Amino acid sequence: MLFLDSDFDLPAVGAATASLRRQVREFLAAETRGGGFAPQSNSWTEGLAGDFSRKLGERGWIGYHWPVAWGGRGGSAFDTLTINEELLAAGAPVGAHWIGARQSAPLLMRFGTETQRRKFLPRIAAGTTWFAIGMSEPDVGSDLASVRTRAEHAGGCWRLHGRKVWTSGAHVAHHAIVLCRTAPLDPKARHAGLSQFIVDLKAPGVTIRPIRMLDGSHHFNEVTFDGVELPADRLVGNTGDGWKQVTSELAYERSGPERFLSTMPIVERCLRLVLDAAPSAGDIAAGRLLARLITLRNMCLGIWGALEAGGSPVIEAAMVKDLGTNFERDSLEIVREAMVADARIAGDATLEALLAGAFPLAPTYTLRGGTNEVLRNMIAKHLQSR
Repeated sequence: MLFLDSDFDLPAVGAATASLRRQVREFLAAETRGGGFAPQSNSWTEGLAGDFSRKLGERGWIGYHWPVAWGGRGGSAFDTLTINEELLAAGAPVGAHWIGARQSAPLLMRFGTETQRRKFLPRIAAGTTWFAIGMSEPDVGSDLASVRTRAEHAGGCWRLHGRKVWTSGAHVAHHAIVLCRTAPLDPKARHAGLSQFIVDLKAPGVTIRPIRMLDGSHHFNEVTFDGVELPADRLVGNTGDGWKQVTSELAYERSGPERFLSTMPIVERCLRLVLDAAPSAGDIAAGRLLARLITLRNMCLGIWGALEAGGSPVIEAAMVKDLGTNFERDSLEIVREAMVADARIAGDATLEALLAGAFPLAPTYTLRGGTNEVLRNMIAKHLQSR
């Protein structure tokens, strides 16, 4: 395991990446001053602003490290990580393009056909085509080997039947990559017989219903497929390779900075209020937040170094997701308690508004992207096998 390797060193981030960080910060500062967006927590799920995604695409800041032929700028993975860190820290509305850029595009680069790459990747990089993921199902949760959505041969195409839930952004996305069964479940080989398809979410037979949060907001959806026709060229990879592909995909989903920076606008506001005044009780909260934040950021950096080198750090990503989402939930309580104990923080209207927007969503942090309990089982099994 990466983090147990005695030779593990954090990868170096060069001067060019530092310059890029300054450019992104300047852009975000100008956008907020000009009313382009209001900072919010959970901006990668709640901030579904297509116009903002297109602005990023025009600057080449989506998929910055992708090959130029596929719409990227040929930068490093750390360049993309840097851009994403700044966007999340600023609470920018990146939800429209986020899943496509973070998860669907790397999957297509690794397993897709050249036709699929040339068709979809430049559009994702431009911020004009958005993807959702179809994994979880009713009564299945994180046990993806139990999915019941199925695709069946029908002449020269496939027909898709089934239902997905917790499908973030499906109501605005153009396509979804759906995990389904293309062969009956074999109890002795539960991971066999799964495949992935690119599904047009506007196609006949697709029905999308909202799943609303406690505060009435909407980014989750239930998606039903009733005989949806899938052209043969929408199969990702090979038939039956879905499990291998989806586990690779989850390394991207669980290792990103959104797994510990969803509440960063709250953390940053609290820290600024504390650091801009004389020492007081809130310094303890600041120390608790910073210690965990720096550790998680370094872990994320190490994983992105492994991804840059062509690895698939699935277990390490599960660790970051578990620790990171717990930090996100804990950070809300740490800041709330600090507001009671420290006059420098108490009554700050901006901080109160950010907390009010984040608390109703906090129970989802350790559920989305795979429940932490399931991830801990994965980690434990891996450690037992060492």
